[in-house]
Amino acid sequence: MSQLSTKHLLGIKNLTLDDVQLILDTASSFKEVINRPIKKVPSLRDITIANVFFENSTRTKLSFELAEKRLSADVVNFSSSSSSVKKGESLVDTVNNILSMKVDMVVMRHSSPGAPHFLSRNVKANIINAGDGTHEHPTQALLDAFSIKEKLGEIAGKKIAIIGDILHSRVALSNIFCLKMLGAEVMVCGPITLIPKYIASLGVKVELDVKKALEWCDVANVLRIQLERQQIKYFPSLREYSLYYGINKRLLQQLNKEIVIMHPGPINRGVELNSDVADSEHSIILNQVENGVAVRMAVLYLLAGQKS
Repeated sequence: MSQLSTKHLLGIKNLTLDDVQLILDTASSFKEVINRPIKKVPSLRDITIANVFFENSTRTKLSFELAEKRLSADVVNFSSSSSSVKKGESLVDTVNNILSMKVDMVVMRHSSPGAPHFLSRNVKANIINAGDGTHEHPTQALLDAFSIKEKLGEIAGKKIAIIGDILHSRVALSNIFCLKMLGAEVMVCGPITLIPKYIASLGVKVELDVKKALEWCDVANVLRIQLERQQIKYFPSLREYSLYYGINKRLLQQLNKEIVIMHPGPINRGVELNSDVADSEHSIILNQVENGVAVRMAVLYLLAGQKS
């Protein structure tokens, strides 16, 4: 199989196992490209891509922009804070106005779950979901899977614990779908107030004790506490969260094995991860960032072959 089964990347849920494998294999080729002295290829020389971000982003936006430029695409950046959206323009009108300037693909981050799906039904362009509310963040899950495979050689049969604010995390949901599809065992761990009630129906284990989760897993993917999405208090204080769920060197030294530490960023240092772990030999956090460019290059390249 050399092409995706879909014209859009809306979520991991919308991909097949063949799609995921093709993206990861293609990303391996692009990882070689970005480590060459000349890092550009002319693959998307005739394609124009708009990055439409209705929410703040540093890593994802930079990663997509770099991936697009490495593929020689023309890039347009759109920020809602300085746009006509502030004047009441609708999402479809905003994007159609961008597309009328002959844009081929739209990379969109939006605070509303389902916004990319809605857009894909209403505009003529390939849509890539760069995060929709608390729903999905498919390219993060793909780069996480790529990073685990690169580090451990295989994902099938591995035990992955996702630790932290599961309730508000689009990364957690996309990771669960992706890792389960690739044959991993998945556990979620965090305060009971931050674990969705439906989560066990996705075929994952639930653990409330972080030490037990770490003893069980091969890889710990640690998530940020998303205070900006929390309308009510889910735990007494950050200090208390750190005391019960923060991962530090001492905790890792109590395990009778080595585990891999991941984090999608940005890290709240001293809350979910101490610096002595984030910057340690256990951590592949910076590898994730590097792999993000290769994975997004793969997604853009493969979707460009699927004209909407």
